[in-house]
Amino acid sequence: MDKVVLAYSGGLDTSIIIPWLKENYDLDVIAFCADVGQGEELEPLREKAIRSGASKIYIEDLREEFITDFIFPTMKAGAVYEKKYLLGTSFARPLIAKKMVEIARKEGAKYIAHGATGKGNDQVRFELTVKAFAPEMKVIAPWREWDIRSREDALEYAAARNIPVTASKEKIYSEDRNLWHLSHEGGDLENPWNVAKNDVLLKLTTPPEKAPDKPLLVDIEFAQGIPVAVNGVSMGPLALMEELNRLGGENGIGIVSMVENRLVGMKSRGVYETPGGTILYEAHDTLEELTLDRRTLQFKQHVALQYAELVYDGNWYAPLRSALAAFVDETQKTVTGTARVKLYKGNCQGVAAQSPYSLYDEELVTFGEDEVYTQKDAEGFINLFGLPLKVQAMVNNKNQEK
Repeated sequence: MDKVVLAYSGGLDTSIIIPWLKENYDLDVIAFCADVGQGEELEPLREKAIRSGASKIYIEDLREEFITDFIFPTMKAGAVYEKKYLLGTSFARPLIAKKMVEIARKEGAKYIAHGATGKGNDQVRFELTVKAFAPEMKVIAPWREWDIRSREDALEYAAARNIPVTASKEKIYSEDRNLWHLSHEGGDLENPWNVAKNDVLLKLTTPPEKAPDKPLLVDIEFAQGIPVAVNGVSMGPLALMEELNRLGGENGIGIVSMVENRLVGMKSRGVYETPGGTILYEAHDTLEELTLDRRTLQFKQHVALQYAELVYDGNWYAPLRSALAAFVDETQKTVTGTARVKLYKGNCQGVAAQSPYSLYDEELVTFGEDEVYTQKDAEGFINLFGLPLKVQAMVNNKNQEK
């Protein structure tokens, strides 16, 4: 039998894809699950995949690689999609797909399959990565082929084949979880007028109104843009993310409800929980304010927009993304120091920073007496800086006199 490697999460869609591939393609299904921080979701997957019909399952711990090679580069870039989304699902897919190609080659598989729908972004992210590493490999996307048209249909398909699933018609949200975030879509969220039921939805983050009444100050130390310590304690990438997720979660940080523009052309509504990530972005921004000059900081903001769009669209392995990352790395050489953020009932605010590369000169900006700045010099600067406006006004006045 020919083999197919399936991106397997153990959720409703990928669980029914296993028997569907066997029934419709007569393939030997090898499941692959990447551990990118799903937590307790991973425990039952090995048995579940085999019970669903897979001949084998790979579960690989990719958490460290996910943080260092995907989370930190995107955070350093300051990339945010449509002002709110911190790209948690977007940059997990390229890592997963790359590993799937490696396993497919190891197993001699001809096909790769995924459970992304034909309406979503993930199909693009998976398949662009396959094209980047194995252009000859064929991709099977059941949601673009089968007669199943809804999650209700999928539940009925699973029940008819005794496939174990945790979803139900009452619990109909589609969720994606990793070390960076947890996303929620579907169900009552599909109506943008419905207020998200935080008490039902939230799993990583305390609803802000139930968070502690006392503000919490958190110090994050960076070395060339990479976070290396929390509150004076040096930590590796995994421990650091777990600690920030804990602190952010307890204080209601990082809850976003948004209607975003999908790559495929439609709008979608989702709720994201990104507690630790929100803290990191705020801390990193606060330190950059201190260490980057005006032009570099402003140009980097333009780069961040392009970077976010590339990541969202599945172009992680595109040459432009790599080139932008090289620019970002150059800017981070002086982003070393400590930023202090204040957490309080869902609010995350950078309140202080220090760095050996700080461009802030207290003697220059003081309102007190100083001997390093001659205020009279500003007059000449203003005359030159405003010269174009002055000339334009003179021309306008001359023309009005005619």
